Amino acid sequence: MSIGILGKKLGMSQLFDEKGRAVPVTLIEAGPCRITQLKSNNTDGYSAVQIGFGDTREKLINQPAKGHLSKSGQGLLKHLREYRVDGLDGFELGAPITVGDFEAGQKVDVSGDTMGRGFSGYQKRHGFSRGPMSHGSKNHREPGSTGAGTTPGRIYPGKRMAGRYGGKKTTTRGLTILKVDSDRNLLVVKGSVPGKPGALLNIRPANRVGAQPVKGGK
Repeated sequence: MSIGILGKKLGMSQLFDEKGRAVPVTLIEAGPCRITQLKSNNTDGYSAVQIGFGDTREKLINQPAKGHLSKSGQGLLKHLREYRVDGLDGFELGAPITVGDFEAGQKVDVSGDTMGRGFSGYQKRHGFSRGPMSHGSKNHREPGSTGAGTTPGRIYPGKRMAGRYGGKKTTTRGLTILKVDSDRNLLVVKGSVPGKPGALLNIRPANRVGAQPVKGGK
């Protein structure tokens, strides 16, 4: 079982099962990632494996990151993530992490940033019902009452109002891998995942029902 892998959302498609039913799927270009750091209890107080994904240009990375990556000899990588593990047995600095570490039928959790929708109103952001559309009404898509007047004389924090919608990190849990294509570094996952095509995704083995903690290497 893999500790996890970083990838890029390519888009959605569909497959047909043995009964001829259309199944919505998401295509993810995952990896190959490389191990850039091994953290142990002796040096960092906890055990973790850091991986890197996506080559980048030298001008787009700062000096501290260059120095950090030079220790592993893995070149310039755009994205770094680390995963907690119980032990470092089986992990080596510079070793690749590929889609071959996953298998069809495995449950995974996929994290990413949702699509940003900008400044949105009450109906779009929270699903509020609209006001009457008849002639003379001035409350088609207005908020209505937002609280009492003199007392308390303010709006309580957390009040659902218009504002920025989307663009937040979220995790879709318990998705099933339907197909693994090692030749093209592809994962075919049943259902939808956060973000738009091209978005960075973090794919990890499901950590809820039926999932087992990672105790070592592959």
